[in-house]
Amino acid sequence: MRSIVNYIKDIFTGVWSLLKGLKVTATYFFSPGAIVTDKYPENRKNLVIFEGARGELIMLHNDKNEHHCTGCGICQMNCPNGSIEVISKTIETEEGKKKKILDQYTYRLGQCTFCGLCVKNCPSHAIAFSQKFEHAVFNKALLTKVLNKPGSQLTKGDE
Repeated sequence: MRSIVNYIKDIFTGVWSLLKGLKVTATYFFSPGAIVTDKYPENRKNLVIFEGARGELIMLHNDKNEHHCTGCGICQMNCPNGSIEVISKTIETEEGKKKKILDQYTYRLGQCTFCGLCVKNCPSHAIAFSQKFEHAVFNKALLTKVLNKPGSQLTKGDE
């Protein structure tokens, strides 16, 4: 007898919570001024993207085509699926010391899960997520990008 009472009570509790949820839905459905969703792509020009949104990965460069990436590879090690490849080379400075510099920073957007571990763990804050989110292409090779610009070099203060 006790289990039947609990069973009926659970049914009424479930129906009551369903009605509460439907009340919220009906409120938005019948009120003409409540806009809940954005009509994308019709509103591209005035679309507001929130600051925490993660678009594609970019390497920050200043006006002199300098970046902060030292080529340490920490972002590559923290990437869970290998969408980042940091290729560095060793050069000899004027003082005769050997120094490691960034040669190529490759980012595979098609493999990225946008977890943010690369940006979070970058010691020199050289990479960030942009607000660009439209990435539809017919050729998958276009999703592989080299982030360091041609002729870019390490910022003088970071050496």
